[in-house]
Amino acid sequence: MQIFKPYCALAASTFLFLGSPAWAQVREEPPINPANTAWMLTSTVLVLLMTLPGLALFYGGLVRTKNVLSILMQCFTITCLGSLLWVAFAYSLAFGDGGELNPWLGGFSSAFMLGIGPGTLKGTIPETVFAMFQMTFAIITPALVIGGFAERMRFSSLIWFAILWLVLVYVPLAHWVWGGGWLQQRGVMDFAGGTVVHINAGIASLVAALVMGRRKGFPETAMPPHNLTMTVTGACMLWVGWFGFNAGSALAADGTAGMAMLVTHIGAAAGSVAWMVIEWTRHGKPSVLGMVTGMGAGLGTITPASGYVGPLGALVIGSTAGFICFFATNFMKRTLRVDDTLDVFPVHGVSGTIGTILTGVFAAKALGGVGFAEGMTIASQVQTQLIAVLATVIWCAVVTLVILKLIDLTLGLRVSTEEETEGLDIRMHNETGYNY
Repeated sequence: MQIFKPYCALAASTFLFLGSPAWAQVREEPPINPANTAWMLTSTVLVLLMTLPGLALFYGGLVRTKNVLSILMQCFTITCLGSLLWVAFAYSLAFGDGGELNPWLGGFSSAFMLGIGPGTLKGTIPETVFAMFQMTFAIITPALVIGGFAERMRFSSLIWFAILWLVLVYVPLAHWVWGGGWLQQRGVMDFAGGTVVHINAGIASLVAALVMGRRKGFPETAMPPHNLTMTVTGACMLWVGWFGFNAGSALAADGTAGMAMLVTHIGAAAGSVAWMVIEWTRHGKPSVLGMVTGMGAGLGTITPASGYVGPLGALVIGSTAGFICFFATNFMKRTLRVDDTLDVFPVHGVSGTIGTILTGVFAAKALGGVGFAEGMTIASQVQTQLIAVLATVIWCAVVTLVILKLIDLTLGLRVSTEEETEGLDIRMHNETGYNY
């Protein structure tokens, strides 16, 4: 028996050590997952690619020759300003713990990324990667908004609008939906930004278009895109980048990311084909502009649903958005004569609304989705989705209107008639996009 005593003592001490609170605490801390981290690094690059150069080229080709540089400059400027604001305090307000204010806004505990180091984790990935990934969302959303007032806003006003809108509109909504805020607590299903990104950008663009008024000559004077080759190139980059946007929102290299990538592709294809079919039927010929616009509608509408629905849901949601957004675009331009220059509201705002609501339907397991939280049914989930849509619309519309009016009273929003006629490239930046 003496020979077994050392082994018994070793076993007993090991058992006591593993059962101790200190060891239990160590075991509960998840290590950095290299696969998840690598995927999130890749996704972050893909989402940044969506703004620069994707959206810049997409929007740049749609405006007239005399304004192409202004669009590229605005996308580039928003990227820089958004990045600095995110690091300074916007990330902390969106994803920090706000204490008693947490349902509405995060705190300043992570301002200037204090306390966040290489070993600080967000789940199984470094928090630096998570913060950078979310930064790319905060960049592209205000960049989408510029399509509503393209070709007529002063550059200095654009700078202040981007700063105020990011802080006062985007950040609170991001916290409500993703940062532990009241909408997330209610169980809203918005995987990658149907409310925070697309409805938000669409409503802001509509408000800006109404406040600033129509461009000179609209709608009597034809204002076709100056370079559709540039637009299609940007659209292709957006399609590819969107895989990082949606599949990256899983925050892991797992089955959810795989399904999100699959349904994202299906949604884009379905929206594009639906737009082509209806345009071909009504006007006799399909257009490349229609195809890429339908793609944008399909991608926007599958964004909130991407981590929750299956291929069937993606097919229905994407096709529905393609058809509805086609008619919404024509209704805005031809019936209401609202000069939302690059159709941000009828494409992103409408598609985001469709996708957010239908997520509450097609997330059902019977329809190939992941199912709902305990106690939730299709009816109750759709009700929650509608609350999120309504909250986004009201908050964005009111605050955006206040921001625009404040800037108009101080700096002035719109360029002069002479500046608009000559073009923003030469008058705002003393440059031209093309030297013939």
